[in-house]
Amino acid sequence: DFFLEPDAETLPFDYDPLIKEDLLPYLAKDPPGPRLQEWLKHFTAPHGDPTVPFLMDLNQQLKSQIDYVVRMEPGVQTPDETLELGRGSCRDTGWLLVQILRHLGIASRFVSGYLIQLVADVKSLDGPSGTDRDFTDLHAWVEAYLPGAGWVGLDATSGLLAGEGHIPLACTPHPLTAAPISGAMDICKTTFSHEMSVTRIVETPRVTKPYTEEQWKAIDQFGHRLDTELAANDVRITIGGEPTFVSIDHPDAPEWNTEAVGDTKRPLAAHLIKRLRERFAPGGLLHFGQGKWYPGEPLPRWAFSLFWRQDGIPIWQQDQLIAEEHQTSDVSSDDANNLIQRIAKRVEVGTQTIQPVYEDPWHFIGQERKLPENLEPATNNLDDPMARARLAKVYERGLGKPAGYVLPLQRWNAKDGQRRWVTAAWTTRSQHLFLVPGDSPIGFRLPLPSLPVIDPKDYPYIIPTDPFEERGPLPDPIKKSSPKEQRLQKQPGEDGQHEQAQVIMGQVSGVGAGGVVRASLAVEPRNGHLCVFMPPLESVEDYLDLVAVIKDTAAELNQPIHLEGYTPPYDPRLNVLKITPDPGVLEVNIHPAKNWTDMVAITTAIYEEARLCRLGTEKFMLDGRHTGTGGGNHVVMGGSTPADSPFLRRPDLLRSLIAYWQRHPSLSYVFSGLFIGPTSQ
Repeated sequence: DFFLEPDAETLPFDYDPLIKEDLLPYLAKDPPGPRLQEWLKHFTAPHGDPTVPFLMDLNQQLKSQIDYVVRMEPGVQTPDETLELGRGSCRDTGWLLVQILRHLGIASRFVSGYLIQLVADVKSLDGPSGTDRDFTDLHAWVEAYLPGAGWVGLDATSGLLAGEGHIPLACTPHPLTAAPISGAMDICKTTFSHEMSVTRIVETPRVTKPYTEEQWKAIDQFGHRLDTELAANDVRITIGGEPTFVSIDHPDAPEWNTEAVGDTKRPLAAHLIKRLRERFAPGGLLHFGQGKWYPGEPLPRWAFSLFWRQDGIPIWQQDQLIAEEHQTSDVSSDDANNLIQRIAKRVEVGTQTIQPVYEDPWHFIGQERKLPENLEPATNNLDDPMARARLAKVYERGLGKPAGYVLPLQRWNAKDGQRRWVTAAWTTRSQHLFLVPGDSPIGFRLPLPSLPVIDPKDYPYIIPTDPFEERGPLPDPIKKSSPKEQRLQKQPGEDGQHEQAQVIMGQVSGVGAGGVVRASLAVEPRNGHLCVFMPPLESVEDYLDLVAVIKDTAAELNQPIHLEGYTPPYDPRLNVLKITPDPGVLEVNIHPAKNWTDMVAITTAIYEEARLCRLGTEKFMLDGRHTGTGGGNHVVMGGSTPADSPFLRRPDLLRSLIAYWQRHPSLSYVFSGLFIGPTSQ
């Protein structure tokens, strides 16, 4: 970066008389030939053009118009020769640029020196990555004198500004005076050779290359040796992690510095989670849900999760049925109703208990009454931007239109020992289901306190499975058309409905008005996607059962959806990977590895896929220091199951680790960033 004097920020500009006298040799221009005259007519800076962008365009124009060749003949081509041939060496293109700049009134000089090119630590995402080995060669380029900045290097061979790899040896008004040797030579027989090489004297550890190849090899060997020792001692430890990433293209955006969420973070997370699904879990289940809710934030942060079975059996194979985050469609409440009606038939509970849900009209009418008389609800001017957007959205849709549809749904142990889906009719004093005001999915805003009171002994608490319970293999997913489903399709009942094999709680079991179902499947159109809200369920078998039904229904309608709501209950037979927003970074909660080989493969894949999504691991501070992302990058240790965890099997191990850390406080500096203590992670 460089600054210009205010008078030189636009073209044309003139030099201070005192400086101009010193610059006279660099302003002397040769008479232009016909080709250079013609070229200058088509490339003249309009009055008032910014200086630096114009010079960049000029440099790029020559790079694209003049082909680079290695020319061993002595001397320099004239500008007309170079333009006519359309090719030239670096010194030919450099001299052409010198003459063009001087005819435009910009002092310039010819530079001869070395160009050093080093192998990039990381391959480029935007174009050629450059050399595949460190090397240097003779080179020539141009320097233009810009008031305020001084001499600025322009390399017309590459179309770039001169950088740290351009080492100048001579800077002169004319190429002839830049030659290191001049004179006459008699006829003689001789051989001549030269060699140039680059040696890195010191390799400073950096974010993009923290270790040498020898160090990486030693680390890898140690990891395998450690694996052997852990297996011999039956430790059974697993290692996960939480690497963090920042945007390559938006380094100054608030969400990549201090804020947790922002405009660019969610699309990048969606892109990354889909790439990780292709890499780790083709056929895995994508869940677009909610994560942690921190004090001072208006809503919980979003969280993208990827679930897949340890046995490799796919959960969701049809990628086209997963709604793309960046693509929206004109889905409506009618589409939501159609989808939930068909889901109800597939789980064999009928459709009588499906109900529309509405935004609470009294709440929004009260908000409307508070508006000034000259403001419309859809174009209100409330101070709170979220309240403003919420009110506008509700009135654009209309208070009388459903926000979505709900199906009270729960898994129940029937008398015959089978687990069945059951439903219940939800009734309220207002005869309608009005949502709690807010911006969260409708499944989180259901008016559960308005439902009939349930005797505590009958309340359907969700009791999770004991995490220490031994589990057999997961069952195969529901087939698209089971024998039972085929039977229902062949026996239509009244009003065109299929025969029902459901239990409507409260009508059959006699547990009171409204039944004991207090969880609900919900479907709503939101932000251009059809969103299906998963209810809380006790077991992963029930969850996968319902997901299979939803998947088959979406396939029947060819309707892409977003699955949201509750995630599957904990089960070691499922792997999970999550992407969540954190202040300034995107955090990836990777699935645990059981050995060193797996950990290397997982970590390498995460970083490769993140970079291909244009997510990096480095940024620059205000003072120019090169740093990491600034995120926590935590390491997570545990076991494949709670029963395998070395910290639960041997609690003294955890005590020992904590005590060791307390007695060696300098360890904190090994893993710290810029901060230690309460302000750090």
